[in-house]
Amino acid sequence: MAELRTWRTLGAALLASSLMPLNSTMIAVALPEMTREFARPPGTVTQAAVASYLVAAIVLQGPGGKLGDRIGHRRVLALGLGLVAVGAVVGAAAPAIGVLAAARVLMAAGGAAIVPATVALLRTELPADRRGRAFGLFGAVMSLAAGIGPVVGGELVRAFGWSSIFAANLPVIGLAALLAVGRTQRAPAPDRPRFDLVGSVLLAGALAALVLGLDASGGTAAALLGACAVLVVPLVWWERRAGDPVVALGLFASAAFTAGSLLIALQNLVLYTLLFELPQVLAALLAVDSAVTGRLLAALTAAMIVASLAAGRLTDRIGARPVAVGGVLASLGAVGLLAAAGMSSPWSLVLPLAVLGIGVGLASPAAQSASLAAVAREHSGAAAGIATTMRYLGGVVGVALLGRLVDLAGEPSAVLGEHRTVLAVFAGVLVAAAACAVVLPGRAAPARLPDA
Repeated sequence: MAELRTWRTLGAALLASSLMPLNSTMIAVALPEMTREFARPPGTVTQAAVASYLVAAIVLQGPGGKLGDRIGHRRVLALGLGLVAVGAVVGAAAPAIGVLAAARVLMAAGGAAIVPATVALLRTELPADRRGRAFGLFGAVMSLAAGIGPVVGGELVRAFGWSSIFAANLPVIGLAALLAVGRTQRAPAPDRPRFDLVGSVLLAGALAALVLGLDASGGTAAALLGACAVLVVPLVWWERRAGDPVVALGLFASAAFTAGSLLIALQNLVLYTLLFELPQVLAALLAVDSAVTGRLLAALTAAMIVASLAAGRLTDRIGARPVAVGGVLASLGAVGLLAAAGMSSPWSLVLPLAVLGIGVGLASPAAQSASLAAVAREHSGAAAGIATTMRYLGGVVGVALLGRLVDLAGEPSAVLGEHRTVLAVFAGVLVAAAACAVVLPGRAAPARLPDA
Protein backbone atom coordinates (compact mmCIF):
# COMPACT_ATOMS: atom_id res chain seq x y z
CA MET A 1 0.00 0.00 0.00
CA ALA A 2 2.82 2.41 0.89
CA GLU A 3 4.54 1.71 -2.42
CA LEU A 4 1.27 2.32 -4.29
CA ARG A 5 0.88 5.70 -2.54
CA THR A 6 4.47 6.58 -3.46
CA TRP A 7 3.88 5.80 -7.14
CA ARG A 8 0.61 7.73 -7.09
CA THR A 9 2.45 10.74 -5.69
CA LEU A 10 5.22 10.45 -8.27
CA GLY A 11 2.65 10.01 -11.04
CA ALA A 12 0.89 13.17 -9.88
CA ALA A 13 4.20 15.01 -9.78
CA LEU A 14 5.19 13.93 -13.29
CA LEU A 15 1.77 14.87 -14.65
CA ALA A 16 1.92 18.26 -12.93
CA SER A 17 5.48 18.88 -14.21
CA SER A 18 4.33 18.39 -17.79
CA LEU A 19 2.30 21.59 -17.50
CA MET A 20 5.40 23.77 -17.44
CA PRO A 21 6.85 22.81 -20.86
CA LEU A 22 3.33 22.48 -22.24
CA ASN A 23 2.49 26.05 -21.27
CA SER A 24 5.87 27.23 -22.54
CA THR A 25 5.28 26.04 -26.11
CA MET A 26 1.48 25.97 -26.39
CA ILE A 27 1.20 29.76 -26.03
CA ALA A 28 3.06 30.46 -29.29
CA VAL A 29 0.16 29.56 -31.57
CA ALA A 30 -2.25 31.79 -29.62
CA LEU A 31 -0.21 35.00 -29.92
CA PRO A 32 -1.73 36.21 -33.23
CA GLU A 33 -5.29 35.88 -31.91
CA MET A 34 -4.34 37.58 -28.63
CA THR A 35 -2.78 40.42 -30.61
CA ARG A 36 -6.03 40.98 -32.48
CA GLU A 37 -8.28 40.74 -29.42
CA PHE A 38 -6.24 43.06 -27.19
CA ALA A 39 -5.40 45.40 -30.10
CA ARG A 40 -1.78 45.65 -28.97
CA PRO A 41 1.46 45.36 -30.96
CA PRO A 42 2.79 41.81 -31.32
CA GLY A 43 5.89 42.67 -29.31
CA THR A 44 3.78 43.85 -26.37
CA VAL A 45 1.69 40.69 -26.38
CA THR A 46 4.81 38.54 -26.60
CA GLN A 47 6.32 40.34 -23.61
CA ALA A 48 3.13 39.88 -21.60
CA ALA A 49 2.50 36.22 -22.47
CA VAL A 50 5.96 34.79 -23.12
CA ALA A 51 8.70 36.93 -21.57
CA SER A 52 6.86 37.32 -18.26
CA TYR A 53 6.45 33.54 -18.02
CA LEU A 54 10.09 32.88 -18.89
CA VAL A 55 11.55 35.36 -16.42
CA ALA A 56 9.29 34.25 -13.56
CA ALA A 57 10.00 30.58 -14.27
CA ILE A 58 13.74 31.09 -14.11
CA VAL A 59 13.99 33.37 -11.10
CA LEU A 60 11.64 31.31 -8.91
CA GLN A 61 13.12 27.83 -9.44
CA GLY A 62 15.69 28.22 -6.65
CA PRO A 63 13.29 29.55 -4.00
CA GLY A 64 10.71 26.96 -5.07
CA GLY A 65 13.14 24.11 -4.55
CA LYS A 66 14.35 25.46 -1.22
CA LEU A 67 10.78 25.83 0.03
CA GLY A 68 10.30 22.11 -0.57
CA ASP A 69 13.27 21.30 1.67
CA ARG A 70 11.67 23.33 4.44
CA ILE A 71 7.99 22.39 4.37
CA GLY A 72 7.95 19.18 2.35
CA HIS A 73 8.01 18.58 -1.38
CA ARG A 74 4.46 17.22 -1.48
CA ARG A 75 3.15 20.41 0.11
CA VAL A 76 5.05 22.50 -2.42
CA LEU A 77 3.67 20.32 -5.22
CA ALA A 78 0.14 21.05 -3.97
CA LEU A 79 0.96 24.76 -3.68
CA GLY A 80 2.28 24.79 -7.25
CA LEU A 81 -0.83 23.09 -8.58
CA GLY A 82 -2.96 25.69 -6.83
CA LEU A 83 -0.98 28.57 -8.35
CA VAL A 84 -1.23 27.12 -11.85
CA ALA A 85 -4.97 26.60 -11.38
CA VAL A 86 -5.52 30.20 -10.26
CA GLY A 87 -3.37 31.49 -13.12
CA ALA A 88 -5.28 29.36 -15.62
CA VAL A 89 -8.67 30.66 -14.44
CA VAL A 90 -7.46 34.29 -14.44
CA GLY A 91 -5.83 33.89 -17.85
CA ALA A 92 -8.88 32.32 -19.47
CA ALA A 93 -11.00 35.29 -18.39
CA ALA A 94 -8.35 38.01 -18.76
CA PRO A 95 -10.02 41.28 -19.86
CA ALA A 96 -6.77 43.17 -20.42
CA ILE A 97 -3.16 42.53 -21.35
CA GLY A 98 -1.93 43.34 -17.83
CA VAL A 99 -4.20 40.69 -16.32
CA LEU A 100 -2.95 38.21 -18.90
CA ALA A 101 0.65 38.92 -17.87
CA ALA A 102 -0.24 38.46 -14.19
CA ALA A 103 -1.89 35.12 -15.00
CA ARG A 104 1.19 33.92 -16.84
CA VAL A 105 3.41 34.91 -13.90
CA LEU A 106 1.16 32.95 -11.53
CA MET A 107 1.37 29.90 -13.77
CA ALA A 108 5.14 30.21 -14.02
CA ALA A 109 5.40 30.53 -10.23
CA GLY A 110 3.37 27.33 -9.89
CA GLY A 111 5.61 25.54 -12.36
CA ALA A 112 8.71 26.80 -10.55
CA ALA A 113 7.38 25.11 -7.42
CA ILE A 114 6.23 21.90 -9.14
CA VAL A 115 9.30 20.98 -11.20
CA PRO A 116 11.93 21.14 -8.41
CA ALA A 117 9.50 19.35 -6.09
CA THR A 118 9.09 16.58 -8.65
CA VAL A 119 12.85 16.20 -9.15
CA ALA A 120 13.37 16.16 -5.37
CA LEU A 121 10.63 13.54 -4.90
CA LEU A 122 12.27 11.29 -7.48
CA ARG A 123 15.47 11.62 -5.45
CA THR A 124 13.96 11.09 -2.00
CA GLU A 125 11.16 8.59 -2.62
CA LEU A 126 12.96 5.99 -4.71
CA PRO A 127 15.91 3.70 -3.97
CA ALA A 128 19.15 4.46 -5.81
CA ASP A 129 18.80 1.52 -8.20
CA ARG A 130 15.46 2.83 -9.54
CA ARG A 131 16.14 6.55 -9.82
CA GLY A 132 17.69 6.38 -13.27
CA ARG A 133 14.50 4.95 -14.76
CA ALA A 134 12.46 7.59 -12.95
CA PHE A 135 14.61 10.43 -14.29
CA GLY A 136 14.41 8.88 -17.75
CA LEU A 137 10.63 8.89 -17.50
CA PHE A 138 10.75 12.50 -16.27
CA GLY A 139 12.82 13.49 -19.31
CA ALA A 140 10.44 11.67 -21.65
CA VAL A 141 7.38 13.35 -20.11
CA MET A 142 8.93 16.82 -20.33
CA SER A 143 10.06 16.27 -23.93
CA LEU A 144 6.66 14.96 -24.96
CA ALA A 145 4.86 17.89 -23.32
CA ALA A 146 7.12 20.45 -25.02
CA GLY A 147 6.77 18.70 -28.37
CA ILE A 148 2.99 18.41 -28.42
CA GLY A 149 2.42 21.91 -27.01
CA PRO A 150 2.12 23.70 -30.38
CA VAL A 151 -0.06 20.90 -31.81
CA VAL A 152 -2.43 20.87 -28.83
CA GLY A 153 -2.46 24.65 -28.67
CA GLY A 154 -3.22 24.97 -32.37
CA GLU A 155 -6.19 22.63 -32.18
CA LEU A 156 -7.57 24.33 -29.06
CA VAL A 157 -7.23 27.83 -30.46
CA ARG A 158 -8.82 26.80 -33.76
CA ALA A 159 -11.79 25.15 -32.04
CA PHE A 160 -12.37 27.28 -28.93
CA GLY A 161 -10.23 30.44 -29.09
CA TRP A 162 -7.07 31.48 -27.25
CA SER A 163 -8.60 31.32 -23.75
CA SER A 164 -8.92 27.54 -24.10
CA ILE A 165 -5.16 27.07 -23.75
CA PHE A 166 -5.51 28.34 -20.19
CA ALA A 167 -8.63 26.34 -19.40
CA ALA A 168 -6.99 23.16 -20.72
CA ASN A 169 -4.74 23.13 -17.65
CA LEU A 170 -7.62 22.53 -15.27
CA PRO A 171 -8.43 18.87 -16.11
CA VAL A 172 -4.73 17.97 -15.83
CA ILE A 173 -4.48 19.76 -12.49
CA GLY A 174 -7.61 17.97 -11.26
CA LEU A 175 -6.24 14.55 -12.20
CA ALA A 176 -2.86 15.29 -10.60
CA ALA A 177 -4.56 16.45 -7.41
CA LEU A 178 -6.71 13.31 -7.36
CA LEU A 179 -3.62 11.10 -7.67
CA ALA A 180 -1.76 12.98 -4.94
CA VAL A 181 -4.57 13.06 -2.39
CA GLY A 182 -4.25 11.05 0.80
CA ARG A 183 -0.49 11.10 1.21
CA THR A 184 0.74 12.13 4.66
CA GLN A 185 2.81 15.31 4.73
CA ARG A 186 5.79 15.72 6.99
CA ALA A 187 5.64 18.62 9.41
CA PRO A 188 8.12 21.47 9.00
CA ALA A 189 11.06 21.49 11.37
CA PRO A 190 10.33 24.08 14.06
CA ASP A 191 13.95 24.92 14.83
CA ARG A 192 15.11 25.86 11.33
CA PRO A 193 16.21 29.43 10.55
CA ARG A 194 13.83 31.71 8.72
CA PHE A 195 13.35 31.31 5.01
CA ASP A 196 16.13 33.09 3.13
CA LEU A 197 14.06 35.99 1.80
CA VAL A 198 17.05 38.29 1.29
CA GLY A 199 18.89 35.66 -0.70
CA SER A 200 15.77 34.94 -2.75
CA VAL A 201 15.37 38.61 -3.66
CA LEU A 202 19.05 38.97 -4.59
CA LEU A 203 18.93 35.78 -6.66
CA ALA A 204 15.74 36.88 -8.42
CA GLY A 205 17.22 40.28 -9.18
CA ALA A 206 20.46 38.86 -10.56
CA LEU A 207 18.72 36.27 -12.73
CA ALA A 208 16.11 38.72 -14.01
CA ALA A 209 18.84 41.20 -14.96
CA LEU A 210 20.76 38.41 -16.72
CA VAL A 211 17.77 37.12 -18.69
CA LEU A 212 16.56 40.57 -19.71
CA GLY A 213 20.11 41.72 -20.47
CA LEU A 214 20.73 38.79 -22.80
CA ASP A 215 17.57 39.69 -24.71
CA ALA A 216 18.35 43.42 -24.91
CA SER A 217 20.90 45.29 -26.99
CA GLY A 218 23.19 48.29 -26.78
CA GLY A 219 23.32 50.33 -23.60
CA THR A 220 20.30 48.59 -22.09
CA ALA A 221 21.99 45.21 -22.38
CA ALA A 222 25.20 46.55 -20.86
CA ALA A 223 23.33 48.13 -17.94
CA LEU A 224 21.32 44.99 -17.19
CA LEU A 225 24.29 42.63 -17.42
CA GLY A 226 26.29 45.02 -15.27
CA ALA A 227 23.50 45.02 -12.70
CA CYS A 228 23.58 41.21 -12.71
CA ALA A 229 27.32 41.21 -12.05
CA VAL A 230 26.91 43.73 -9.23
CA LEU A 231 24.12 41.74 -7.57
CA VAL A 232 26.14 38.52 -7.63
CA VAL A 233 28.61 39.97 -5.13
CA PRO A 234 26.14 40.60 -2.27
CA LEU A 235 24.31 37.38 -3.19
CA VAL A 236 27.43 35.27 -2.62
CA TRP A 237 28.34 37.25 0.52
CA TRP A 238 24.87 36.78 1.99
CA GLU A 239 24.49 33.11 1.06
CA ARG A 240 27.77 32.26 2.80
CA ARG A 241 26.38 33.71 6.02
CA ALA A 242 22.67 32.80 5.82
CA GLY A 243 21.42 30.21 8.28
CA ASP A 244 19.50 28.28 5.59
CA PRO A 245 20.59 29.76 2.22
CA VAL A 246 18.37 29.51 -0.84
CA VAL A 247 21.53 28.81 -2.88
CA ALA A 248 23.52 26.29 -0.85
CA LEU A 249 26.96 27.06 -2.26
CA GLY A 250 28.35 23.95 -0.62
CA LEU A 251 26.48 21.88 -3.20
CA PHE A 252 29.03 22.98 -5.79
CA ALA A 253 31.75 21.25 -3.77
CA SER A 254 30.50 18.07 -5.43
CA ALA A 255 32.06 17.60 -8.85
CA ALA A 256 29.19 15.30 -9.85
CA PHE A 257 26.51 17.84 -8.96
CA THR A 258 28.32 20.73 -10.66
CA ALA A 259 29.20 18.74 -13.78
CA GLY A 260 25.73 17.22 -14.09
CA SER A 261 23.96 20.56 -13.76
CA LEU A 262 26.34 22.23 -16.22
CA LEU A 263 25.98 19.37 -18.71
CA ILE A 264 22.19 19.77 -18.72
CA ALA A 265 22.56 23.52 -19.28
CA LEU A 266 24.97 23.02 -22.19
CA GLN A 267 22.76 20.38 -23.82
CA ASN A 268 19.76 22.69 -23.49
CA LEU A 269 21.74 25.53 -25.04
CA VAL A 270 22.23 23.43 -28.17
CA LEU A 271 18.72 21.97 -28.21
CA TYR A 272 16.69 25.14 -27.70
CA THR A 273 18.87 27.26 -29.95
CA LEU A 274 18.37 24.73 -32.73
CA LEU A 275 14.61 24.66 -32.15
CA PHE A 276 14.52 28.42 -32.75
CA GLU A 277 17.20 28.59 -35.45
CA LEU A 278 16.27 25.73 -37.75
CA PRO A 279 12.69 26.81 -38.64
CA GLN A 280 13.90 30.33 -39.44
CA VAL A 281 16.81 29.16 -41.59
CA LEU A 282 14.65 26.63 -43.46
CA ALA A 283 12.05 29.29 -44.15
CA ALA A 284 14.69 31.73 -45.39
CA LEU A 285 16.57 29.26 -47.62
CA LEU A 286 13.92 26.77 -48.77
CA ALA A 287 10.61 28.57 -48.08
CA VAL A 288 9.62 25.67 -45.83
CA ASP A 289 6.35 26.20 -43.98
CA SER A 290 5.62 25.45 -40.35
CA ALA A 291 3.88 22.14 -41.11
CA VAL A 292 7.01 20.66 -42.74
CA THR A 293 9.21 22.03 -39.96
CA GLY A 294 6.91 20.49 -37.37
CA ARG A 295 7.25 17.07 -39.00
CA LEU A 296 11.03 17.44 -39.04
CA LEU A 297 11.18 18.36 -35.38
CA ALA A 298 8.89 15.44 -34.56
CA ALA A 299 11.81 13.15 -35.43
CA LEU A 300 13.91 14.90 -32.79
CA THR A 301 11.15 14.77 -30.17
CA ALA A 302 10.31 11.11 -30.78
CA ALA A 303 13.96 10.07 -30.60
CA MET A 304 14.44 12.07 -27.42
CA ILE A 305 11.48 10.40 -25.71
CA VAL A 306 12.62 6.87 -26.61
CA ALA A 307 16.23 7.60 -25.65
CA SER A 308 15.19 9.14 -22.31
CA LEU A 309 13.34 5.97 -21.35
CA ALA A 310 16.32 3.82 -22.37
CA ALA A 311 18.77 6.14 -20.59
CA GLY A 312 17.04 5.61 -17.27
CA ARG A 313 17.47 1.84 -17.37
CA LEU A 314 21.03 2.10 -18.66
CA THR A 315 21.96 4.54 -15.90
CA ASP A 316 20.64 2.18 -13.25
CA ARG A 317 22.57 -0.69 -14.81
CA ILE A 318 25.96 0.72 -15.84
CA GLY A 319 26.12 4.14 -14.19
CA ALA A 320 25.72 7.72 -15.35
CA ARG A 321 29.14 8.37 -16.89
CA PRO A 322 29.05 5.99 -19.88
CA VAL A 323 25.46 6.90 -20.70
CA ALA A 324 26.13 10.64 -20.54
CA VAL A 325 29.37 10.36 -22.53
CA GLY A 326 27.59 8.31 -25.18
CA GLY A 327 24.78 10.86 -25.33
CA VAL A 328 27.11 13.82 -25.76
CA LEU A 329 29.12 12.01 -28.44
CA ALA A 330 25.88 11.26 -30.28
CA SER A 331 24.97 14.96 -30.08
CA LEU A 332 28.39 15.88 -31.48
CA GLY A 333 27.86 13.39 -34.30
CA ALA A 334 24.46 14.95 -35.01
CA VAL A 335 26.04 18.39 -35.34
CA GLY A 336 28.54 16.95 -37.80
CA LEU A 337 25.73 15.35 -39.79
CA LEU A 338 23.83 18.66 -39.84
CA ALA A 339 26.89 20.42 -41.21
CA ALA A 340 27.43 17.73 -43.86
CA ALA A 341 23.76 17.70 -44.88
CA GLY A 342 23.74 21.37 -45.79
CA MET A 343 20.36 22.85 -46.64
CA SER A 344 19.61 21.33 -50.04
CA SER A 345 16.47 19.57 -48.78
CA PRO A 346 14.61 19.66 -45.47
CA TRP A 347 14.33 15.86 -45.43
CA SER A 348 18.10 15.48 -45.36
CA LEU A 349 17.88 16.76 -41.78
CA VAL A 350 15.69 13.94 -40.44
CA LEU A 351 18.60 11.63 -39.55
CA PRO A 352 20.74 14.34 -37.88
CA LEU A 353 17.78 15.54 -35.83
CA ALA A 354 16.92 12.01 -34.74
CA VAL A 355 20.54 11.43 -33.69
CA LEU A 356 20.50 14.68 -31.75
CA GLY A 357 17.31 13.57 -30.00
CA ILE A 358 19.01 10.31 -29.04
CA GLY A 359 22.01 12.21 -27.70
CA VAL A 360 20.04 14.64 -25.57
CA GLY A 361 17.68 11.89 -24.45
CA LEU A 362 20.60 9.78 -23.23
CA ALA A 363 22.70 12.47 -21.60
CA SER A 364 20.13 14.54 -19.70
CA PRO A 365 18.52 11.83 -17.50
CA ALA A 366 21.96 10.38 -16.70
CA ALA A 367 23.30 13.79 -15.71
CA GLN A 368 20.25 14.62 -13.64
CA SER A 369 20.30 11.29 -11.83
CA ALA A 370 24.02 11.60 -11.03
CA SER A 371 23.82 15.22 -9.88
CA LEU A 372 20.91 14.57 -7.51
CA ALA A 373 22.51 11.35 -6.19
CA ALA A 374 25.50 13.44 -5.08
CA VAL A 375 23.29 15.61 -2.86
CA ALA A 376 22.23 14.85 0.69
CA ARG A 377 18.53 14.06 1.00
CA GLU A 378 17.75 17.21 2.99
CA HIS A 379 19.17 19.40 0.20
CA SER A 380 17.25 17.70 -2.63
CA GLY A 381 14.91 20.64 -3.22
CA ALA A 382 17.65 23.27 -3.26
CA ALA A 383 19.72 21.12 -5.63
CA ALA A 384 16.73 20.51 -7.90
CA GLY A 385 16.00 24.25 -7.99
CA ILE A 386 19.59 25.05 -8.98
CA ALA A 387 19.68 22.32 -11.63
CA THR A 388 16.37 23.42 -13.14
CA THR A 389 17.51 27.04 -13.19
CA MET A 390 20.63 25.96 -15.06
CA ARG A 391 18.47 24.05 -17.55
CA TYR A 392 16.44 27.15 -18.40
CA LEU A 393 19.46 29.46 -18.44
CA GLY A 394 21.09 27.23 -21.03
CA GLY A 395 18.16 27.79 -23.35
CA VAL A 396 18.07 31.54 -22.69
CA VAL A 397 21.80 31.96 -23.37
CA GLY A 398 21.47 29.94 -26.56
CA VAL A 399 18.56 31.94 -27.94
CA ALA A 400 20.33 35.21 -27.08
CA LEU A 401 23.45 33.95 -28.84
CA LEU A 402 21.36 33.04 -31.87
CA GLY A 403 20.09 36.60 -32.20
CA ARG A 404 23.69 37.81 -32.46
CA LEU A 405 24.89 35.16 -34.92
CA VAL A 406 22.07 34.87 -37.46
CA ASP A 407 20.67 37.66 -39.65
CA LEU A 408 17.87 36.23 -41.77
CA ALA A 409 17.61 39.40 -43.82
CA GLY A 410 20.89 38.65 -45.63
CA GLU A 411 21.59 36.77 -48.85
CA PRO A 412 21.02 32.99 -48.84
CA SER A 413 24.77 32.34 -48.94
CA ALA A 414 25.24 34.56 -45.89
CA VAL A 415 22.42 32.84 -44.01
CA LEU A 416 23.96 29.44 -44.77
CA GLY A 417 27.33 30.68 -43.57
CA GLU A 418 25.78 31.92 -40.33
CA HIS A 419 24.06 28.54 -39.89
CA ARG A 420 27.44 26.84 -40.14
CA THR A 421 28.84 29.27 -37.59
CA VAL A 422 26.04 28.29 -35.20
CA LEU A 423 26.89 24.61 -35.74
CA ALA A 424 30.55 25.34 -34.97
CA VAL A 425 29.48 27.00 -31.72
CA PHE A 426 27.35 23.93 -30.94
CA ALA A 427 30.39 21.71 -31.45
CA GLY A 428 32.44 23.77 -28.97
CA VAL A 429 29.61 23.71 -26.44
CA LEU A 430 29.28 19.94 -26.74
CA VAL A 431 33.01 19.43 -26.26
CA ALA A 432 32.61 21.24 -22.93
CA ALA A 433 29.58 19.03 -22.21
CA ALA A 434 31.70 15.94 -22.91
CA ALA A 435 34.23 17.12 -20.33
CA CYS A 436 31.38 17.40 -17.80
CA ALA A 437 30.12 13.92 -18.70
CA VAL A 438 33.52 12.38 -18.01
CA VAL A 439 33.41 13.79 -14.46
CA LEU A 440 30.15 12.00 -13.62
CA PRO A 441 30.40 8.82 -11.52
CA GLY A 442 30.31 5.43 -13.15
CA ARG A 443 27.92 4.24 -10.48
CA ALA A 444 25.56 6.07 -8.12
CA ALA A 445 27.58 7.36 -5.19
CA PRO A 446 26.28 8.12 -1.71
CA ALA A 447 25.78 11.76 -0.88
CA ARG A 448 28.39 13.33 1.36
CA LEU A 449 28.13 17.09 1.05
CA PRO A 450 28.45 19.91 3.55
CA ASP A 451 25.31 21.75 4.55
CA ALA A 452 26.26 25.01 2.89
